[in-house]
Amino acid sequence: MFNNITIGQYYPGETFVHRLDPRFKIIATFLYVIILFLIKDYIVYLLPVAYLAMAIINSKVPFIMILKGLKPIIVIVLITLIINILLTPGNIVFQWKIIKITEEGLSLGFFMAIRLLLLVIGTSVLTLTTSPIALTDGIEHLLNPLKRIKVPAHEIAMMMTIALRFIPTLMEETEKIMKAQMARGADFESGNLLKRAQSLIPILVPLFVSAFRRADELAMAMEARAYRGGIGRTRLKTLKFGKNDIVATIITSIMTIAIIGCRFIWLKEIFL
Repeated sequence: MFNNITIGQYYPGETFVHRLDPRFKIIATFLYVIILFLIKDYIVYLLPVAYLAMAIINSKVPFIMILKGLKPIIVIVLITLIINILLTPGNIVFQWKIIKITEEGLSLGFFMAIRLLLLVIGTSVLTLTTSPIALTDGIEHLLNPLKRIKVPAHEIAMMMTIALRFIPTLMEETEKIMKAQMARGADFESGNLLKRAQSLIPILVPLFVSAFRRADELAMAMEARAYRGGIGRTRLKTLKFGKNDIVATIITSIMTIAIIGCRFIWLKEIFL
């Protein structure tokens, strides 16, 4: 299961999407997340779906890899779907004892499920098409204005990128530890909730030890390379907006304006 987590992984390539400026991709991802919460109609979902499909096709990331990244959140999506279906009042379409399913519940449940799936896919595309170094530089550049109020932009960007990069590494380590414990007779599936929580202790202890060991090795490697933070640091490649970024900005702006326009139309129909 842990091998299916795509957030934090990088898929190398020289495609249109890979060559985009990391600052644009970070801003575009934030806009993408925001507009998903502005959408109130199924039809409008076609815009971000088309935008996302265009990004995936141009990035040449295998679609099967995108689908594998959805497996870890299937349970969350199903729980969200069931809760909305059962707890949303409205016109009843099915009733059995205390269980009631309404039209509004079905609509809201599937609406929220689609939103969650699009959120995960969109954020995965960012990390799959942006190397950790480029992601760090992009975050640092976006946080540069905060340096005027003594905010350590470079350190924050570095910590965020390292944390994101080590998600798949720690998941892989967790899977190895679980397999080793299961080979020794450990049982993680039987018993009540308390017993299952107690059975995780043999996993958490070596996992924390491994995480601290990796952190210490990373710190020593950075010191050996004379890393001293953002002060006086130079870059081999400077970030510049190119023609591809202009084209992508135009496409993103058109989609954002269209969705905001649909949102205002929806609000107008409610209040007028």
